Amino acid sequence: MNSSPRYIQIQDFILEKINTHVWLPGNKIPTELELTKQFNVSRMTVNKAIRDLVNQGLLERTPRLGTFVCQKKVESSLSDIRNIADEIRQRGKTYSNKILRQVTIPADDEIAIRLGVRIDTPIFFSEIIHYEDDTALQLEVRWVNPLFAPEYITQDFSLATPNEYLTKNCPLSSIEHTVEAVMPTTSIQQNLNLTALQPCLLLNRRTWSKQDLISVALLYHPADKYKLSLKAEI
Repeated sequence: MNSSPRYIQIQDFILEKINTHVWLPGNKIPTELELTKQFNVSRMTVNKAIRDLVNQGLLERTPRLGTFVCQKKVESSLSDIRNIADEIRQRGKTYSNKILRQVTIPADDEIAIRLGVRIDTPIFFSEIIHYEDDTALQLEVRWVNPLFAPEYITQDFSLATPNEYLTKNCPLSSIEHTVEAVMPTTSIQQNLNLTALQPCLLLNRRTWSKQDLISVALLYHPADKYKLSLKAEI
């Protein structure tokens, strides 16, 4: 006979359904009233069980709709730059990528300002989809100043990511990050396997090595699979 408190038994029941994939991310779980009847306990007991799991990030409550299994999100730090391939492998997943474009182009007005070069200056441009297992996790769109990374355009990024190459050859001295939520264009929908109604988390990044502005990157992530965090000492 299970001697655990009743709210723990309810939590164990819910967790067993999640861990065995009976209830998948996004699935609605039984109502508090249904669980009250199933376990023959008070509404308060069921509420505590669910509230604890919500606080742990395993469930989420949506007003007037019910309680749902949370979508598991990958987390990355804003305070530094980590190689996405390393992050994925450290989670025990398989990393791969698809190189969409890797070319030399003239800098347009916007990129010339952001990269600190004259308009029409030849710059390097790459566009790559990064995968965790078979799921598209990030679309990386990057512009690089050839003056500081002259061999960037000839690299095989299926072997080492742009981040890995630039970190090795242009040691990072400072970064600039801005984050915003955006709705995906048709192209981004196709590359990240999204619908028109699924938002993206866009990380705008600029990187310097010593005093030199090396790279500008736009990093698009499916908002339901990715989150960014920042830890600061005060």
